[in-house]
Amino acid sequence: MHYVTDLHLHSKYSRAVSPQMTLPVMAQVARQKGLDVLSASDFTHPVWFKEISEQLEEAEEGLYTLKFEYQNPKSETNANFQNINEQKQIRFMLSTEISSIYKQGDRVRRIHNLVFVPSLEVAEKFNKALIKRGANLTADGRPIVGLSARDLLELLLSIDERAFIIPAHIWTPHFGVYGSASGFDSLEEAYGDLAPQIFGIETGLSSDPAMNWQVPELSTRSILSFSDAHSAPKMGREATVVDLESLSYTNIRKAFARPSVIARNEAIATKESSVRIASSSATPRNDKYPNKIAYTLEFYPEEGKYHFSGHRNCKVVQGPEHIHANGNICPVCSRRMTEGVLFRVQQLADGKLLHRTEAKLRPDGLKWYTDTTHVQPPYVKLVPLLEIIAESLGSSVNSQKSKNLYATLCSELGSELQVLLHASVTDIERVGGGKVAQAVTKVRAGTISIEPGYDGVYGKVSIWNKGKDVPQLRLEI
Repeated sequence: MHYVTDLHLHSKYSRAVSPQMTLPVMAQVARQKGLDVLSASDFTHPVWFKEISEQLEEAEEGLYTLKFEYQNPKSETNANFQNINEQKQIRFMLSTEISSIYKQGDRVRRIHNLVFVPSLEVAEKFNKALIKRGANLTADGRPIVGLSARDLLELLLSIDERAFIIPAHIWTPHFGVYGSASGFDSLEEAYGDLAPQIFGIETGLSSDPAMNWQVPELSTRSILSFSDAHSAPKMGREATVVDLESLSYTNIRKAFARPSVIARNEAIATKESSVRIASSSATPRNDKYPNKIAYTLEFYPEEGKYHFSGHRNCKVVQGPEHIHANGNICPVCSRRMTEGVLFRVQQLADGKLLHRTEAKLRPDGLKWYTDTTHVQPPYVKLVPLLEIIAESLGSSVNSQKSKNLYATLCSELGSELQVLLHASVTDIERVGGGKVAQAVTKVRAGTISIEPGYDGVYGKVSIWNKGKDVPQLRLEI
């Protein structure tokens, strides 16, 4: 059975996060969006940990639901429904994001990792271990520690071998493990002898799976996508859909780890190259392995904040070809620009792994992107429904008009993901009007334009390619 997971979120106790990011609100919005399993995020913060412990109860092994008294008796997808016991119960998986800042190889490294644990008891042990090593867990829901990425993983596994780490938004210049400003050129550099324990990575908003498929060492690792949401409306903008034998922490972990495990086992048996092994053996469609990633839901990477290189203060945006030809100095202020994710991917890519992506429109008009080597699962690229509605109405995402139509569409048609992926154009037009239906159709087919994001500035989506809707920047590709 398929479950939609968004396992990178933040609570109200993290910096620059909405005060509405509480467990009841997150669960309520998840129903509206069509999500099934959420991160219980930021479990290292003592006040948040207390709230998690009080408000959640274990539903399946390693997965939690809100206790009855904390649940909203009205679902956003059906506001008149009153029977709480028959509503969709959102699951929570315990996780936190850790910021490791340390010196390695004569450089200061700033690496963000997502930490996952199977129980509140393990989370509490991990928190105590961090405190013993001098971590201040009260300052931020995403704490800063002096441990290296490798030592953080070693500490976690010493507490419970079922726990695991997923490197977060791996290409982000300042905080990704491959980041141009403070990262590494390989997972082995970052995690040393424990690199084989890293069986999956998070793409981040500025890259999509196909970009990651070009990096050799990722051929035997899962490519995961989550939202990194700091507010409820941003939840689900990226997600990973898993096909599970049954719902549990262990089975989600197996789904994430499976390609790596298969490839390593086959490598021992055949001694073939990892890329060839992965393409022949690590396909997620292998029915011998019932827990697997079905597909991922992706932000258009151009919309991410670091897709292109650039300099925000000077409004300069440059693609990889320009950087390769002319260097990374801003033509306006003569300072170094922030290198974009697309440029960084090209630095680490293997030319032999290019051109393995095939894009096809299904009969329902949705474009699917598949790996022709069958190593990695497929994905689709979407624009958040609220953004689609806002442009269709000529309004903003914060306007009440946009929010009201968003709520109506989700309520009438099932959820945001149902509207974006499955609802018929006829039904969307009936509920939301012809302009919204046309916009969803264009997003499904990928016939939109996006001015790429750069240096912390989100890209600008234009569904109808109206130049006046997009700020005119110095764009040099």
